[in-house]
Amino acid sequence: MRSTRKTISIVIVALSTLPWIALAEFPGERPFPAISYRQETRQDPPMRLFIAQVDLANPKVRVDVSPGGPDPDGPGEWETTLMVPTKLAARERFDLAVNGDFFNIPPKPANSTTRPSYRPEVWAGAIGPAVTDGKAWSVARKKTPCLVVRKNRRVSIEMIDKPPADAAEVIAGNVMLVEKGKPVPHESKAKHPRTVIGLNDKNTKLTILVVDGRRPGVSIGMSYEELAKEMVRLGCHTAVNLDGGGSSVMVMRNSQTNEYKILNKPSDGRERPVANVLGITVGNGDKRK
Repeated sequence: MRSTRKTISIVIVALSTLPWIALAEFPGERPFPAISYRQETRQDPPMRLFIAQVDLANPKVRVDVSPGGPDPDGPGEWETTLMVPTKLAARERFDLAVNGDFFNIPPKPANSTTRPSYRPEVWAGAIGPAVTDGKAWSVARKKTPCLVVRKNRRVSIEMIDKPPADAAEVIAGNVMLVEKGKPVPHESKAKHPRTVIGLNDKNTKLTILVVDGRRPGVSIGMSYEELAKEMVRLGCHTAVNLDGGGSSVMVMRNSQTNEYKILNKPSDGRERPVANVLGITVGNGDKRK
């Protein structure tokens, strides 16, 4: 009997000394070094927010922009093909990823009554400037708010139409939400699912916000004005709105299982294939080479 009790005690002690992260529910508040995460649920009005903050001062952090599939028509109008974010993130082995640029897909063919839908492998083109691994694959007709990662790893949010010569990665939104720490006024009051990125005043912290929407009683989405106030609350000096609606998604890799989990609830009921994603990796900056 004493031997049995002793064995049970040893097992209990052994379990209690296991690393806490092995027992914690994914993703937790610190899913990766240099990345913090939290979810906020509100009631009036109903809202669900998913917030990740990345320490860009950490030399092990890498910020990348990755398109979906290969260029389908060479020098033609289309630049990539659509891919769901979980598969895109898994291909690139990102730790965290969100949807990126607004994008176009081909119009309705002359002999068809329907337009191609948002499905994998449909041809697509980013609306704003886009750069991946130093190669520009999209430009804009007018200056657009973009997150720019330069080859020296400096990160900024700027209004550009063509990527800078020293750009390593570029991803674009449609409107600036915060400038110099102040909300930018916008006339539109429409509330939608949203994906937003912002930087602090020293450009050393990247804040990523995804807001669920189009779900009455659960999460109705946010207007530009509401998003701007949230990003200021989260410490952003500049912030830009990325593609939203059914595209809004936050994906994270479970470091213990290597499985990718969608943290929010996309308004389509499933993740929508997109033209590109913004991806974060920590501690494996050379693994995509």
